[in-house]
Amino acid sequence: MTLYRATVLDVPGDPFTDGPDALRAETDAGLLVRDGVITARGPYAELRAAHPGEPVEDLTDGVLLPGFVDTHVHYPQVRVIGGLGMPLLDWLERCALPEEARLADDRYAAAVAEDFLTGLAAAGTTTALVFGAHFATATDVFFAAAERSGLRITAGQVVSDRVLRDELLTDPDRALTEGRRLIERWHGRGRLRYAVTPRFSLSTSDDLLAVCGELLEAADGVAFTSHANENLREVDRVRELFPGSDDYLDTYDKHGLLGPRSVIAHNVHVTDAELDLMARVGAWSSHCPTSNASLGSGLFPLRRHAEHGVGVAMGSDVGGGTGFSLVKEGLQAYFAQQLLGPDGLPLTSTHLLYLITRAGARALGLDDRVGDLGVGKQFDASWLRPSPGSTFATNLAHAEDAADALAKIFTLSTPGDVAAVWVGGDLTTASGGRPRNPSTAPSSRPKEAA
Repeated sequence: MTLYRATVLDVPGDPFTDGPDALRAETDAGLLVRDGVITARGPYAELRAAHPGEPVEDLTDGVLLPGFVDTHVHYPQVRVIGGLGMPLLDWLERCALPEEARLADDRYAAAVAEDFLTGLAAAGTTTALVFGAHFATATDVFFAAAERSGLRITAGQVVSDRVLRDELLTDPDRALTEGRRLIERWHGRGRLRYAVTPRFSLSTSDDLLAVCGELLEAADGVAFTSHANENLREVDRVRELFPGSDDYLDTYDKHGLLGPRSVIAHNVHVTDAELDLMARVGAWSSHCPTSNASLGSGLFPLRRHAEHGVGVAMGSDVGGGTGFSLVKEGLQAYFAQQLLGPDGLPLTSTHLLYLITRAGARALGLDDRVGDLGVGKQFDASWLRPSPGSTFATNLAHAEDAADALAKIFTLSTPGDVAAVWVGGDLTTASGGRPRNPSTAPSSRPKEAA
């Protein structure tokens, strides 16, 4: 066992229903971890007295948060971040799709996978719902790398059979065969799970969506994710391609793809009827604010989601988004709601922490294991330690209370302040389990607190 001593902030409840009291904050907390699971939590002095012989990790010169949960991010796009000045469909054609075609080369795919997984962990993300590659072999390569990284990854092969570049297209029979094999090999293996992943209805016919419905039932716990309602031009084109469907989400729902295991990315231009459907079946939206802003897609209707009872979590949407930092995504989400004025939903720092941790765990059906740092949960955690003398350090030291400290974290911290990341009690940065920066991460050898 190991006793971790730290200032701990987490959100075990739901601030959208529970209010600001949802934030749990302890300035000198102890977390006792055994075999990767938190077995006790309380004042450090009390836990130390009860367990005098256990090794201690002293993390008191920073803040310990739950590991971040990214509910929408693209593995093949890590090397095309920064394509500015284009709307969605133009950006796909000029930036994303040519890069995704390169993953036909397994060696290239392997290098991209390492870049991607290292980027996730370096930003404090411990769990992610990942859009894989269009190629089954590259998806295999990614799952193998994800297994080595130790991160909690739900991912799947992306499938399309029209509109996109020819080399990215499949057909229903091949998609079914390859999807079944990937599910059999990777789903439920350690920290890995499979997600059925049509790119979007624009590039996916009814026949292929029907196959996606079959794959969703191929094993217990398989997830579903796709895009919807991101861009007005995209929405109009989907309406033309599916004249018999009521709206965008109906193209998925009529094939049995929407339910509590479903996460829909973007949903900027969603209708009230679609929100009613999502609430009825328990589907979630993944809000990707930097991508929405960068591609000019629009401002996310968070208030309408909340009023309809639809759950919302956060996604970085690398590479349409501007990086892996979910802290930055949280801040951008705050800005977007401010800009919406009376149509927006004012957010506090407690809301933001919830959106990047527990909400994501709920969306992925993992909230019994991760999302907060309560007893019985896996020790998935991100330790933020600001550089001495930095503006972040100065402001954090002068925070008025826990909510103010959390606001300063969202406003000023960067991935450079993520000193260490644990997944299931294992110190990891997706690079052989070694601390990303030994000078700013705690020793992997337990030490006694002073």
